[in-house]
Amino acid sequence: MENTITSSTSSPKGRGVNFSTPRGFGSKFKTKCKETFFPDDPFKPISQEPNRLMKTKKLLEYFVPIFEWLPKYDMQKLKYDVLAGITITSLAVPQGISYAKLASIPPIIGLYSSFVPPFVYAVFGSSNNLAVGTVAACSLLIAETFGEEMIKNEPELYLHLIFTATLITGLFQFAMGFLRLGILVDFLSHSTITGFMGGTAIIILLQQLKGIFGLVHFTHKTDVVSVLHSILDNRAEWKWQSTLAGVCFLVFLQSTRYIKQRYPKLFWVSAMGPMVVVVVGCVVAYLVKGTAHGIATVGPLKKGLNPPSIQLLNFDSKYLGMVFKAGIVTGLIALAEGIAIGRSFAVMKNEQTDGNKEMIAFGLMNVIGSFTSCYLTTGPFSKTAVNYNAGTKTPMSNVVMGVCMMLVLLFLAPLFSYTPLVGLSAIIMSAMLGLINYEEMYHLFKVDKFDFLVCMSAFFGVSFLSMDYGLIISVGFSIVRALLYVARPSTCKLGRIPNSVMFRDIEQYPASEEMLGYIILQLGSPVFFANSTYVRERILRWIRDEPEAIEFLLLDLSGVSTIDMTGMETLLEVQRILGSKNIKMVIINPRFEVLEKMMLSHFVEKIGKEYMFLSIDDAVQACRFNLTTTKPEV
Repeated sequence: MENTITSSTSSPKGRGVNFSTPRGFGSKFKTKCKETFFPDDPFKPISQEPNRLMKTKKLLEYFVPIFEWLPKYDMQKLKYDVLAGITITSLAVPQGISYAKLASIPPIIGLYSSFVPPFVYAVFGSSNNLAVGTVAACSLLIAETFGEEMIKNEPELYLHLIFTATLITGLFQFAMGFLRLGILVDFLSHSTITGFMGGTAIIILLQQLKGIFGLVHFTHKTDVVSVLHSILDNRAEWKWQSTLAGVCFLVFLQSTRYIKQRYPKLFWVSAMGPMVVVVVGCVVAYLVKGTAHGIATVGPLKKGLNPPSIQLLNFDSKYLGMVFKAGIVTGLIALAEGIAIGRSFAVMKNEQTDGNKEMIAFGLMNVIGSFTSCYLTTGPFSKTAVNYNAGTKTPMSNVVMGVCMMLVLLFLAPLFSYTPLVGLSAIIMSAMLGLINYEEMYHLFKVDKFDFLVCMSAFFGVSFLSMDYGLIISVGFSIVRALLYVARPSTCKLGRIPNSVMFRDIEQYPASEEMLGYIILQLGSPVFFANSTYVRERILRWIRDEPEAIEFLLLDLSGVSTIDMTGMETLLEVQRILGSKNIKMVIINPRFEVLEKMMLSHFVEKIGKEYMFLSIDDAVQACRFNLTTTKPEV
């Protein structure tokens, strides 16, 4: 019998490969763009609406989410949102002052940053749970980017550059959301974020020892070695009064966190803890004249709402590099953190958040904030957790927080000028202890060692080098891993599950039956220039390792989503090599895009349509029929 496969056997009626005319370039390009930028197809429900007025209404609701939830708002929801808004305000005041201190900017800027942005997010944000505000990691990263010398010698210029960096952050975030480039944020993997937040928590914890010990001289470097060296070198400045107060505050705050964990319904105890520390600290510092006993305070805080800062923006080319670095790096981190936190809490309520809408909301928040004396804001975990536990129903809780912050700025701000720095240090330390996720790190170690490596590279890179280097190293490892997946795609040999027509990996299912006379291989990724050599060598090695002579190679392409010219040339090369050994190559179930390219490049003509099958079982039956020698199956 001649060693070919007959067309009648190769394509059972109604079940053959569909060799339809390939789509045009325009159609394929449109599909690709849609899948890349609009995988959720958000405009389909709008386009299906027959009424033009309703179309306009739904389009407005999509781009400005407040028009979707506000008409359905009622007093029942308002009750919960008011409670949540007041609760998160009690956290926003001390955190605003504390994180402004981390960024080395006037404390009042931290309060300003909790006033305007919440109103903007309530209009454009899509999450019902997110509470916006400043975050520790970005605050410290901003200070580290501009450097100690500028902070110390030119504080006014430094503040102006921070406003400018916030504008760059906002424009960058808005552009990413508008162009639907959320895919870029995906390069900050869960492992990277876990390690980065843990490393950041370590260096922030150590930096707060300056406030706990009451030190005057302290390094502005953030790595662990420099900070510990500075603490020990300046031990002559340690003040027992400050240390005692700091320890007492920290013990109190950790006790409130323990109560919240033990009794979840008492979440408000933990939420009110930082405000209690601030109030008690202010009272004690005022009564005992704490500054005279070595306990430093925040200093004067003026009353009044945010002054405009648009005239303070500085685009001097001398500083533009630092401004763009600070704006884009902190913008990416803020996006990744805010979107991840929003999605995490949405899942708990079976809700959905739109990542691209969130980017637009964060972007507008920071653009408007840069014009109104605010610095970078996003969705911090601690404030969002409190908002969620307080029972928030809609973004209205952010509006309530904004109103409460307005009252604080108008009437109460000067009262917080007596806040002891040691109290702020204790508040920050307590918050940071919750960011080191030991359990998740151990989980990564057990499940995936490379993920653990990515996490640890961020953790130790941030702790011992710097925040930006730690992030770059971790993202670098993540990209290397992605490239390894692409350059070394998975291939496996298939066997038949006994008494069935299913074919599975023989390594995973050792009981599956191998076939004598032919070998079935499955490719599990795109085949293109970066991995084509590996694919060729791996296929030939599978064949070389076969103990018995074979006549057919059955190549299952179900998992190959795309292929380029190099990939097709590689498969043709494999066919020629096998042909010299009297082995025929059979293609099984090429996907739509792959088949189109094969037809356009005349690959199908070179292989022969009779060697292309819809299913593995069809191919196996045809090959068995055409074996030159009848052989029993094992």
